[in-house]
Amino acid sequence: MFRRTLMLPVVIGLVLAIVGSASAAIVHVRVEGKSQTIFGATQPRASATTALEALESASIGGEFYYHVQVTGFGPYVDHIGRNAAAGFGGWAFKVNGASPQVGADQIEVKDGDVVLWYWADFTEAGGPPTLELGREGNGCYRVVAKNDAGATVSVAATLRVDSRRVPMDGGRACPGPHRSLVRAIAFDAVRSNALK
Repeated sequence: MFRRTLMLPVVIGLVLAIVGSASAAIVHVRVEGKSQTIFGATQPRASATTALEALESASIGGEFYYHVQVTGFGPYVDHIGRNAAAGFGGWAFKVNGASPQVGADQIEVKDGDVVLWYWADFTEAGGPPTLELGREGNGCYRVVAKNDAGATVSVAATLRVDSRRVPMDGGRACPGPHRSLVRAIAFDAVRSNALK
């Protein structure tokens, strides 16, 4: 009887741990710094329940530092990698291309969501658009730029492939044979995810 009594809390604890982890979603996560990708150019998968937990998963996978400051409005990510927020520059996030109006700890993610953390220099109009790259047809790519609300906006993007830049016509380009990952870049926009 004594042995059963001791085992019961252990079994209950294991069941709760398994159930708790089962509620986590499998999301894609990427962290874009001021001048380079800090983590996940190809948006690898991570387990998380919130957008803030997605950053934690990325920091473990990519072994980079981040800091959360507790404010009157809740947790605020004020430092990722070597860049601390200051003035009008700081860290922002989007889920599926849109910036939520609440903190990252309040945004519950679901399977397949894309969580992007990025450095932004903010203006009166908000943050910079973020680029999303996708495949279109055989060997071609399409890029869309999204504003804070997740609406598509127009930008003049260029593909970066191998050691060359390929101009995009109407957000589309077919760079031909290449060995490296393909990314889209544009002036005053957050670089895109990378594709082969």
